[in-house]
Amino acid sequence: MENQKPNRLIHEKSPYLHQHAYNPVNWYPWSQEAFQKAKKENKPIFLSIGYSTCHWCHVMEKESFEDEEIAKILNEHYIPIKVDREERPDIDSIYMKVCMLVTGQGGWPLTIIMTPDKKPFFAGTYFPKDSRYGRVGLKDILLHLADLWEKERDTLSQKAQAIINYIKEDIEEKEEKNIDPEKLVHRAFLELKSRFDRYHGGFGDRPKFPSPHNLMFLLRYWKRYKNSEALEMVKTTLQKMRQGGIYDHIGFGFHRYSTDEKWKLPHFEKMLYDQAMLMIVYTETYQETKETFYIEVAKEIANYIKRDMTSKEGAFYSGEDADSEGEEGKFYVWSYDELKQILKEDFELFKKIYPIFPEGNFKEEATGEISGKNIIYLKDSIENIAKKLGIPETKLKEKIEKMRKRLFKERKKRIHPLKDTKILTDWNGLMIVAFSKLAQVTGNEEYLQIAQNSADFILTNMKKEDGSLYHRYKDNELKYEATLDDYAFFMWGLFELYETSFQERYLFEFKGFLNKLFEHFWDKENGGFYMSADYIKDIIVRPQELYDGAIPSGNSVSLYNIVRFSRLLSLPDLEQKAKQIVKAFSKELSIVPSAYSMFMIGLDLLTKGTKEIIIVAEKEESKPFIHKLYLDFYPFNLTALKTSNSKLGCISGFLNSLTKTEGKPTVYICENFSCKAPIHSPQELETILKA
Repeated sequence: MENQKPNRLIHEKSPYLHQHAYNPVNWYPWSQEAFQKAKKENKPIFLSIGYSTCHWCHVMEKESFEDEEIAKILNEHYIPIKVDREERPDIDSIYMKVCMLVTGQGGWPLTIIMTPDKKPFFAGTYFPKDSRYGRVGLKDILLHLADLWEKERDTLSQKAQAIINYIKEDIEEKEEKNIDPEKLVHRAFLELKSRFDRYHGGFGDRPKFPSPHNLMFLLRYWKRYKNSEALEMVKTTLQKMRQGGIYDHIGFGFHRYSTDEKWKLPHFEKMLYDQAMLMIVYTETYQETKETFYIEVAKEIANYIKRDMTSKEGAFYSGEDADSEGEEGKFYVWSYDELKQILKEDFELFKKIYPIFPEGNFKEEATGEISGKNIIYLKDSIENIAKKLGIPETKLKEKIEKMRKRLFKERKKRIHPLKDTKILTDWNGLMIVAFSKLAQVTGNEEYLQIAQNSADFILTNMKKEDGSLYHRYKDNELKYEATLDDYAFFMWGLFELYETSFQERYLFEFKGFLNKLFEHFWDKENGGFYMSADYIKDIIVRPQELYDGAIPSGNSVSLYNIVRFSRLLSLPDLEQKAKQIVKAFSKELSIVPSAYSMFMIGLDLLTKGTKEIIIVAEKEESKPFIHKLYLDFYPFNLTALKTSNSKLGCISGFLNSLTKTEGKPTVYICENFSCKAPIHSPQELETILKA
């Protein structure tokens, strides 16, 4: 590869694009230059979308994009374009919709062939180079479609136009349905219950994804309706995931997903958004159950993020690859003899805790052969293992930690997987939420500081003079306009930061970004938000996302944000916008409500109500009251602090009207725009909260 002449991707900052900079394929980034060349030469565009930590993207690169024969076909008959889905989620959203429409499934790498004016006529995901086992290969696809382009171009263009028309209609033509919000919430629960794996946790069969927002929804369902099944589903899933190979037992943090139903065999990439969402749900489950297991896991993930995924400026990196030295999982797996040699006298105990074998404990996915390597996962819960071994649980944990440190030290000597060091506003927003919640529950100021460092980095470096945001920062380069997700997730982070630090500047920033959302993203015809701002001109349609997939959608989080902000500051006009969002997506919600579990959280708040807890006191006086607010899980409560120099009154006349009484710190508990008699003691507050 060193002798290969670089293509245009050499000038890009994206680690994913850089991975392809020495391919013999004459790649272009998504650019006017590429589209103009396609029009001038009358060639179709071969669009390949992926991301730097994607295992199957690496496989397709090795098989096809590093191959001279495939490169020759692409360079001769197509204009090849590479897109990093993490840098341009709007482009990915459009063409993933196309792939789902055409094939019924999606994934990465995403393979699209389209006209020079961006209209797709072929879609798929990973393809091997050559046709085999009844699966068509990329070479045959490329040659066949190049031939069709020459002979039946009008037919392909008509097909492409029909696909785009369908996608546009799906986005623009909303059908309102009369919905009963509470019934939808109950249906979402029943759908999740029907797919729940009661033996191994999680939903469905294989592969299994963490989908933490499903668990967040179930926690709130338990809290609202006292349905014990909902809480058990959360606990079982979180326990089984932590025991499985999807968890990195040596260095902490979760891998992307499990290829089996038991969480044992992961795809090994680690993504920032998974760590953030899982930190949130483990922290909340601890709040509700007081079982230390859950907060220990949240702290372990936090340690991983602090150690490996935080930039020197205080923002968070995007992810770590599955592959190292050209092999998936090589960094994470162990041979039997290797473990024996490192652990020495502790090896026999280690075998009783983790099921490892001389022949390995998993089969290679591609060949089905025993691997000779071992993934580290627990046989059972630590509590049960301790009972079986007749060792006190605390003593066993000490021994496990000693062995873990020894293996971690040894693993550090290996060649590490690639770290994707780009900083994304949206994913940083999720991690700000996670560290803020951890700070609320533990009282640990360091966690608050970590959240603030990331927020302040974005506000200082990624916010423009006009108040809008950039999406990506990498090596001192700011690039790409922020999407809906950037605003929504970062605003969620700012709201949680306010409820942790009570620094009003975070709410004022929230308000500024909310104005930007309504100015540039709001669907003025139907309600709801587009994914891209109205000034983005290089895409063929403006996508609109609702589905809560690997992470929640921007519309779901925006609903949640708007309901909470409007209720906390008593802004009924803003709440009307939340109702418009629900109306806009009523048809989709009524079909499979469990596909929108984060949206259901916002819908529940909107329809069943919140409690606003307003503390009128100076910062130091307020601390005993604030401590009571986070002792337990109160997901329907919202908290504001009004000090003598508070400026929030300029947003909310409601807060202006609340004052100290009897010259003491005063707490107002309000619901449905009316407040109960003020209280003055933390104990009284705790009693009311528990009731």
